[in-house]
Amino acid sequence: MIDATDRSILGILACDARISLKDLAQRIGMSSPSTSERLRRLEERGVIRGYSVDIDPQALGFQLQAIVRVRPLPGHLRDVQALMQALPEISECDKVTGEDCFIARMHVRSIAQLDEILDLITDKAETNTSIVKATVIGRRAPPLGFTR
Repeated sequence: MIDATDRSILGILACDARISLKDLAQRIGMSSPSTSERLRRLEERGVIRGYSVDIDPQALGFQLQAIVRVRPLPGHLRDVQALMQALPEISECDKVTGEDCFIARMHVRSIAQLDEILDLITDKAETNTSIVKATVIGRRAPPLGFTR
């Protein structure tokens, strides 16, 4: 069970995963050893799956971001999934219900590169692509408070 202290820890880490143990302990009003134990338990239970870095794709020359809906042709589901897993330009991909089987987020340097990648997929699947103009809500933690 997640208590209020765990929620505080998660909220602080969601904003700054690089916070020092000492600063985290001070912010939640506990000792460093107690805070460390809390973190260890959250990690062991799989609540905290890891700590990551947020890299700006544009800083690396990836000027375009695309959302690609993918509907594999009959008999090609596994082929398409394996192909998408092998493409480093695909930063995220969800297997979904509905008309499409996958929704992928892709970072590319140009429309020409996007076309090259889509050409690899289109002999095994139908695609529908949208270019991202702006990210209104970036990746964020699930609600840590009580739900409505």
